[in-house]
Amino acid sequence: MYILDAKSKIPLHIQLYQAIKEDIVTNYQIGDKLPSIRKVASLYNLSKNTVESAYSQLYAEGYVESRAKSGYYVSELFFDSFRKVNTTSHAINATPKTYKYDFFPAQLHKEDFPLKTWKRLFNKVITQETDFGAYPTGQGELTLREAIAHYLQSSRGVMCSVENIIITHGFSDSMELIAKLAKARYKHFAQEIPGYHIAHKVFDAYGYSISPIGVDAQGLCIEELQQSQAQIVYITPSHQYPTGATMPVTNRLKLITHIQSIGGLIIEDDYDSELAYYNRPIPSLQGLDKGECVAYLGTFAKALSPSVRVGYMVLPSWLMKLYNQSYDAHFSRVNLSTQLTLAAFMQEGHWDRHIRRIRIINKKKHQMMKDAIEKYLGNTCNIVAQGAGLAILLVPNSPQFDWERLKALTEKNNIAIYLAKERSGGEFEAVRMGFGGFRLEEIDKAVEAFSAIWKVICQEFIYSTFAHKFH
Repeated sequence: MYILDAKSKIPLHIQLYQAIKEDIVTNYQIGDKLPSIRKVASLYNLSKNTVESAYSQLYAEGYVESRAKSGYYVSELFFDSFRKVNTTSHAINATPKTYKYDFFPAQLHKEDFPLKTWKRLFNKVITQETDFGAYPTGQGELTLREAIAHYLQSSRGVMCSVENIIITHGFSDSMELIAKLAKARYKHFAQEIPGYHIAHKVFDAYGYSISPIGVDAQGLCIEELQQSQAQIVYITPSHQYPTGATMPVTNRLKLITHIQSIGGLIIEDDYDSELAYYNRPIPSLQGLDKGECVAYLGTFAKALSPSVRVGYMVLPSWLMKLYNQSYDAHFSRVNLSTQLTLAAFMQEGHWDRHIRRIRIINKKKHQMMKDAIEKYLGNTCNIVAQGAGLAILLVPNSPQFDWERLKALTEKNNIAIYLAKERSGGEFEAVRMGFGGFRLEEIDKAVEAFSAIWKVICQEFIYSTFAHKFH
């Protein structure tokens, strides 16, 4: 039961929001369903609008996700971002484990964030004559959309204007909004497998039929997609997640032609495009599209900070029309101060300088990681993806490999590793050796420590094979 005080100066919807948020942090698990708006309104003798306002704020901050015709559920994104989940207990207060070496494949070192500049710009925008008494525009602040439009046009060849950009609070928010809007037209969703598990989960939650489409050295298998019933497809063409494959222009044009012929939609996630170290990324698939069949997604998580929680979408005009007709258009998805700070960061040229700096830093880390892998792991493994992003992918040379044993031994030795299957499905398995979270001088020792465990697994396989042969 929540204690709400009708006589308090704090509005009831804020009291309710704060009470539910505390309940989520203390007692809920991933995927737990919140009571319906109608039930809460009846139980606490509140208006439906009051409860809706509280739930909308929880949704905007990422604590809950909305599922069509089902209700609100505790968001996986919230748990991933803010705490480690203890799956055996609802009382989750455990402190996340600190590892000696953490190869997380999607993080930057805290020293890489331009904190001094960000604080100065934040103080600047917060003291300007900004109307904090009004609701911000649901589509996103105009100044930020202008800055993003300029950046995408010049760096990624995206055809866009401020009218068809929406600011979101990250990838899952963007995907959920598209799934909600596109449901009026489409029923069948396709995704690369292996591919990012969140995309599958979002569209599955909205009741779409799901078709897994294979991936080869050139990315998504177009012929396999053509044979499916899918009308909407999610892809990562610039740097396929997790294999690292890049879709060539010929395949991009073939994909666009197919989707245009069926009146479908491509969701282009421009994953890792900012962090290409040796080859200039192929211009966006969206820029090749002349028939408005591509929705383009991006975030600031990899190049700036995952904690800022800002993403964006460039939508075709027909999808923007559906957005403007929906209730989502009335609620800002990212708080005003963050949007204004980021807009100033981009408009004053700091973003371009930061991108150049972060590429140089992580190119050095990438090379250091690659050299250390070759030095310590030698011919026991193959590098199957490199040259972009924040991780290098390894597979063993052995035809059989005990991945569970590897996970257990690294955990025992206070080393965190991340396997491709954990978040991508399919049969592709590899170790995602993240380097972005390390200082440059830490990488050699980290790989050396990991290699000792890797070699144990390889030797155990050789020994067991030898023993079996002569048993």
